[in-house]
Amino acid sequence: MSNLEINKSTKVSKNKGIFKAILACIPILLISFVMMTGGKGISKEPLMKSSFLIGYTFINLIFFFIVYTKKTYRYRKIFFVTYALLFAVSFMTNLVEVRGSIFYNQSTFINGETPFCHMVIPMIIIPAALTKTIIFPGSLFDGFASISSMIIIWLGASIALGRGWCSWACFYGGFDEGCSSLCKKTRLNINKKWTYLSFAILISIVLLSAATLSPVYCDWLCPFKAVTESEQITSVTVFFKAVVFYSLFLILVIILPILTGKRTQCGLFCPFGAFQSFTNKINIFDIRIDKNKCLNCKKCVRECPTYSIDENSLSNSQALMTCTKCGKCIDICPASAISYHIKGTKIGIRTNLSRYLFLYPAYIFALTIGGGTIINGLFRLLKLITTGSFF
Repeated sequence: MSNLEINKSTKVSKNKGIFKAILACIPILLISFVMMTGGKGISKEPLMKSSFLIGYTFINLIFFFIVYTKKTYRYRKIFFVTYALLFAVSFMTNLVEVRGSIFYNQSTFINGETPFCHMVIPMIIIPAALTKTIIFPGSLFDGFASISSMIIIWLGASIALGRGWCSWACFYGGFDEGCSSLCKKTRLNINKKWTYLSFAILISIVLLSAATLSPVYCDWLCPFKAVTESEQITSVTVFFKAVVFYSLFLILVIILPILTGKRTQCGLFCPFGAFQSFTNKINIFDIRIDKNKCLNCKKCVRECPTYSIDENSLSNSQALMTCTKCGKCIDICPASAISYHIKGTKIGIRTNLSRYLFLYPAYIFALTIGGGTIINGLFRLLKLITTGSFF
């Protein structure tokens, strides 16, 4: 075959690939439009309209590149980091607009003005069962991030994605994922045994929360208080808590991810992540390794961001229960031996179909939580640029 024929064949194949990718994106184009407009159409306010157009284009371009290039992790990470940063902007400015401050106090609790966070879910189960009360001072149905709406979204995402929540829907995951990408060379290796720490923290905070009828992790350990809301400093105890929050954020979310190239907050410390690992057992999707293709290069073992693949995974043909389905192992495997897989089906069969069946619900849940947040975050930034104020 001549070079001209080869080039022609390559061009035809590339055009077919683009056409197929565009067709695959049509459902997301339609769903994202409805979800991001609330079925009411595009706002006529100039800055909000611009924010929508930028956000809508960005979100759908990301999905197109995920489909077309088959590089799930690379483009999902761009979405995830952007979502986390804009979440912080959107969340904190919304709090200031609604209640005048990002700090909360007793009146905030009494009025139910505290947005519900998914991190609380493991802590509310036992107290809810024993006392029929929810140990979180938020609104059950009304307002921004109500308890009922967040629990419904979490249940749906857990059934559809399992611990995929941590790489597709979590408000905070993009922070340590972004920092883990800043340094290409690993400066520090952490023993995988430290992954058990998150399960120990989970058990501890669940029992302590049941004993004290208070969300212990939120009160004392959550590093993301640094980028959301925190208690107004009125005593030495509250000041100490603030020091803990900001120190944990600096160490777990910024410094260690940069040094290790891993999501250390998610993989080693987060009790909600440990809790979500159990939902991987009921989810129909997992990550499987085709031993017939595997070269045993162990690149996936070295580079998994959440320590969810080890040598036993290679012999057992599957990632560990802590897998967040981020797609990095699939992207980097030189033999294409790793793939998204539907439980109960043969490994390595119809991997493209399995990938699509996973990507649609994963991206829809990402949009459910992140779509409006991205638009609102962009709106606040455009407002700042054009007027000098977020409001």
